[in-house]
Amino acid sequence: MFEPSKIEQYLDTYIVPWGLNIIFALAIFIIGRIVIKALMSLMCKILEKSKFDDILIKFINSIASAVLLLFVIVAALNQLGVDTTSLVALVGAAGLAVGFALKDSLSNFAAGVMLLIFRPFTKGNYVEIAGCEGLVENISILTTVVHTLDNKEVILPNGAVFGGSITNYSSLPSRRVDLVIGVSYDDDLKKAKQVMLDAMKNDPRILSEPAPQVAVCELNSSSVDFVVRPWCKSDDYWDVRFDTIEAVKIALDENNITIPFPQRDVHMYQQSEN
Repeated sequence: MFEPSKIEQYLDTYIVPWGLNIIFALAIFIIGRIVIKALMSLMCKILEKSKFDDILIKFINSIASAVLLLFVIVAALNQLGVDTTSLVALVGAAGLAVGFALKDSLSNFAAGVMLLIFRPFTKGNYVEIAGCEGLVENISILTTVVHTLDNKEVILPNGAVFGGSITNYSSLPSRRVDLVIGVSYDDDLKKAKQVMLDAMKNDPRILSEPAPQVAVCELNSSSVDFVVRPWCKSDDYWDVRFDTIEAVKIALDENNITIPFPQRDVHMYQQSEN
């Protein structure tokens, strides 16, 4: 049996200090988590008002929550009397080792953050990136998914996307269709030009401003080449391109204007027998 004096000494020396430390450590952890949750909620509202991408908001929220929670855990352990200096050093060393091991992934990660911040393209845009052309299906922290026009899914690392040239065909409201159409040297050039202009006027998708352009661009070996340049909304580009080629060909045929094609004359000689 413990003597009363020894019990009181034991309580004063171990139980009460440790009990208070545990209570304070739990209080630091619980209050810290409540504060972190409130701060993250406030930060998300601010980022949403700033029109940041949802993916980037979730990512920043998760990273900031993890970092702040680590500080709270360190503070709680410190209250318990644990030497956190070595723990912090261990975490730093582990982070450095992971950084070297995942340097390519970190490069894609950094590029993904830049893409989500600067937003050179968004989901649904028609783009040409990293040698691939198609519709953007998804942008994540590490990769960008593109659907090509022939319905192939291409997954591109963000490092390759952000590190190369980016052509966004959907960012502006209108686009110019560039066609080259040749007519015969024997045809009336002014008539051919007017026929092609009239063919484009019948398409309501072709914009009147800027006005469609038809002009002689080259005297080719077998044809006089015209540039045909109508403007349309970006979403109508391919339909207008295909339909304009068809409409111009039909209009030229109806007006007896020839679209020449390469021809080769073959001369056959019969060798006389001796």
